[in-house]
Amino acid sequence: MEQVVEFLTNHPLLTAAWVVIAIVLLVVQLKHMKTGVKSLVPQEVTYKINKEEAQVIDMRPVADFNKGHIAGAKNIPQSKLDDSHKELEKHKNNPIILVCANGIQAGAAGTKLKKAGFEQVFKLSGGYQSWVGENLPVVRN
Repeated sequence: MEQVVEFLTNHPLLTAAWVVIAIVLLVVQLKHMKTGVKSLVPQEVTYKINKEEAQVIDMRPVADFNKGHIAGAKNIPQSKLDDSHKELEKHKNNPIILVCANGIQAGAAGTKLKKAGFEQVFKLSGGYQSWVGENLPVVRN
């Protein structure tokens, strides 16, 4: 412990840089926790669908949705999600799970929904690909 204190006192610039980086990381993490959308693995999504009446919103293009989707999912492509808040209002008290192709686009869309007043917004970690990768059932049109 003495060596740590000695290092910190002998290198004030490195110490200050480390403290600044730690504070920035902490602030970013706290901000993400407040506005970020929690990721769920496929098993958690299944639980929310079965026990909490979650609504799955598939944000992929219609052609991809028709090739296969999670049972009970509604297709609202990402480009139309901002215009569909009225349609989602009836699910405002239930969890809403956003699904995109690979889990990247759903986070930003979920943040927008949270800002619009939807409290229980989640995203499928890894997107539709993770659902298929777990060999979970899909519906094909």
